[in-house]
Amino acid sequence: MISKPDKNKLRQKRHTRVRGKISGTSETPRLNVFRSNTNIYAQVIDDVTGTTLASASSLKLTGTKTEQAAEVGKLVAEAAKAKGVEEVVFDRGGYLYHGRVAALATAAREAGLKF
Repeated sequence: MISKPDKNKLRQKRHTRVRGKISGTSETPRLNVFRSNTNIYAQVIDDVTGTTLASASSLKLTGTKTEQAAEVGKLVAEAAKAKGVEEVVFDRGGYLYHGRVAALATAAREAGLKF
């Protein structure tokens, strides 16, 4: 019997491929997205120094998952702007740019981040 491919392993493979092409610097850090079944997390990372500049998650938020993702995008954009970050490189983490990931990105753009 042929086994089905593991979705998470395929996502990690896509993420590794994308990470080979993009990297966050101190001028334009990387906005990374991680999506679990129940929550969504976002971090603004400076890959040169290996530090997280800002982060937000949907752990304490209510509403639908898409509404939570939009709120996380707004929160991470506000936190990044408070640290003086205006422009980022978007790292979708191997996920399709659709649904919760797109909602997070749109809300971050509306809150003032450029990418």
